[in-house]
Amino acid sequence: MPLVDESSSRWICFTLLTMELWSQGVAVIWTLSLFYSISTVRGFEMKTIYCTISDSCDCDFKPNIQGLEWDLYKNVYGQHLAQDIVSESVASFLQKRSPDRPLVLSFHGASGTGKTMVSTMLGRHLYGTAMGSPYIHQYVPTLHFPLADRVKQYRSDLKRWVQGNLTACARSIFIFDEMEKMPPGVIDVLEPFLGPSHVVFQTNYRKAIYIFISTAGQEVINKVALESLQTGRDREEIQPEELEEAIAEAVYNNKNSGFYHSKIISEKRIAHFVPFLPLCRRHVERCAQRELCQRGECQHRAVAAAVGGAVTYTPQDGQHFSNTGCKLVPAKVNLFL
Repeated sequence: MPLVDESSSRWICFTLLTMELWSQGVAVIWTLSLFYSISTVRGFEMKTIYCTISDSCDCDFKPNIQGLEWDLYKNVYGQHLAQDIVSESVASFLQKRSPDRPLVLSFHGASGTGKTMVSTMLGRHLYGTAMGSPYIHQYVPTLHFPLADRVKQYRSDLKRWVQGNLTACARSIFIFDEMEKMPPGVIDVLEPFLGPSHVVFQTNYRKAIYIFISTAGQEVINKVALESLQTGRDREEIQPEELEEAIAEAVYNNKNSGFYHSKIISEKRIAHFVPFLPLCRRHVERCAQRELCQRGECQHRAVAAAVGGAVTYTPQDGQHFSNTGCKLVPAKVNLFL
């Protein structure tokens, strides 16, 4: 059996040829042109080949950090923790020309609190096309990993997908939605990709961003928010340190979570567990007002108030927090407009 396959042999030959041409002072673009004329390298286009070698090419990556911060603070309501953690961690990560590990964030909170909205904002302000970019990859367990008895197959598929996308673009963004529905064990195949030592051939995999989204841990978050409210403490005084460790523990021990006993958590691969607090009536009304303005109906403020009054709140004795966050706001606006 040969020590290397045909594709590996061609890559080795290309590397040696590149070194030789460089030694003769020939520019790398000529090297690439020559190689492209004699081999397609498994179908890679010229741009892809260049991007795998050069640190100066980041696909269509066009980060707008100011735009991201403005969007977060203008359009995400009641989520000071998420606003601060996301804006600061993304800005810090992108300042590093060669980061030592990927940026890994895990969003936690009840339905309708803004987790998916924030992930969409990231796509929009880092690639300019939101979820339309070929370098933003979204995975939904009920679609991609629906069967609990196929964990081994899903692990193999996921590893291949992620590695292939990283090879095509180091600045890839991976979004894993509904992690509470992910079969336990599947996501652990990514643990080596999230640390500082793993190597993905042909790319600087440490430039990637991973976002996990889950309702797991919401009980911990809601409890802290309720206790804060009952003691007269302003919700904006809640600090990340009060929640992050508790969320990690709750998710790690939740048998219905894709992170159940996951090495991603035990090996501390997640930079931040981002809490999304439950929303109060005033936040729901702001969501309704934004919805109205997007429809060109800003003047109907009474509709926003009506929407706020039509949402169900918990707990029963206080009715402080919306059961569905802002998720039902568009439907409620249709009802009252």
